[in-house]
Amino acid sequence: MSQEITGRTRLGCLLGTPVTHSLSPMMYNESFRLLGMDRVYLCFDTEHADLGAIVRSLRQIDVFGFNLTMPDKERILPFLDEIDPAAQMIGAVNTVKNEDGALIGYNTDGIGYMRSVREAGCAPSSCEMTLLGAGGAAASIAVHAALDGIPALHIVNRRGRSWEKALRLAETINQKTGCHADVTDMADAEAVHSCIAKSRLLTNATSIGMAPNEDATPIADPSWLHPELLVSDIIYNPRRTRLLREAEAQGCRCLNGLSMLLYQGAAAFHIWTGQDMPVEEVRRKYFQ
Repeated sequence: MSQEITGRTRLGCLLGTPVTHSLSPMMYNESFRLLGMDRVYLCFDTEHADLGAIVRSLRQIDVFGFNLTMPDKERILPFLDEIDPAAQMIGAVNTVKNEDGALIGYNTDGIGYMRSVREAGCAPSSCEMTLLGAGGAAASIAVHAALDGIPALHIVNRRGRSWEKALRLAETINQKTGCHADVTDMADAEAVHSCIAKSRLLTNATSIGMAPNEDATPIADPSWLHPELLVSDIIYNPRRTRLLREAEAQGCRCLNGLSMLLYQGAAAFHIWTGQDMPVEEVRRKYFQ
């Protein structure tokens, strides 16, 4: 089945910078083609653009929806008509649906992450978790992990500009979910080791280890990585970060960021269309 642009084709897009590396156009356009949907998805770099003006234009041309990547996940909030409760807790939106002219914001990063964790065999209710980082993706993972039943969450972050954000994130989780969240200084090696020792799920949601800095790792000592851990890295370039290589050497199960990317896209696709994205076909073509 070929995909043709018609006079009725509806547009969706990704906003942010940079966007040239994104797999989203291939993922969504292949899904539209497979399902015979008259839709198309493009990327627009917003580095030097007026986001408010862009959103007004997208509303006027009746796009079916759009995604946000950095730095627009928080910048988008004032331009939305409604925000999903989980996205409100996170304080960031990565998916917007145009519902009869009303722009409704969601955050699917954590939804996609938790689906990948469950598929890897980690039941949230039995997986005490250590989360490295407190940025946008980390916040989404933390909130959805808590909502999915993680009993205890140890947020590990550097003391710096995002330290207060980490404290606010833990406070929100403690107030609004049944999960107990705490915050640990990444520079406190003994405390970080203690968090990991208690956990069955370790997640790197920082950029440490991302290309071109592939020799970096957020863990000071790989011996902290015990075989009972599922070690997850949201980075997918490279596919096997130094953290994952060292975790494998310690006998840990490992998971890179490709599954999270695929499943957060599937969650957004369902929000926009009400249909399930053909995940396995997309995985075989773009996520191997």
